Amino acid sequence: MCNNKKENNTEPETKKINYEELFEAEKQRSEEYLNKLKYMQADLENFKRRFDRETEQIKNYSNERLVTQLLDVVDELELAINVGKNVETPQKNLLDGIEMTLKKLRKVLEQEGLNEVDCVEGKIFDPTSANAALTEEREDYEDCTILQVIRKGYIMKGRVIRPSVVKVSVKSKSKPENQSN
Repeated sequence: MCNNKKENNTEPETKKINYEELFEAEKQRSEEYLNKLKYMQADLENFKRRFDRETEQIKNYSNERLVTQLLDVVDELELAINVGKNVETPQKNLLDGIEMTLKKLRKVLEQEGLNEVDCVEGKIFDPTSANAALTEEREDYEDCTILQVIRKGYIMKGRVIRPSVVKVSVKSKSKPENQSN
């Protein structure tokens, strides 16, 4: 009978589950899941930030096309005012009405974030906000100095939506006097 007890005592030892190994395995698995969860959470937060940034850009520039089309109206009103002032018998009331309309239109456009490009005669040409349509050889001006603003440019919320069109100076390229062919 004594032998039977020994056999019974050895059986549970071989069938004994190693809880420490299982615990370590589960602990490692849960750490892996936790790391994956942290990465997914960071990805989600990055996605939210990117989405918010893109949504803000869309809101800021959604009316850019309309504003660009209204700039043609501004140009036409300015031209009407200039022509009206240069005729022999200007229609004062008509000119005043056009100027008031232009002033209101500019105010609406400014509320949408539109500003004129800082492009004036005598200033150095900036290719990021203006296009040089014409050049003129001038010795009395530095190279790339704006001589005339042909069409105003506009910036909307920090982005150029229509560059200025300008005429710029260039130094004359005179040939040396003792040049032989």
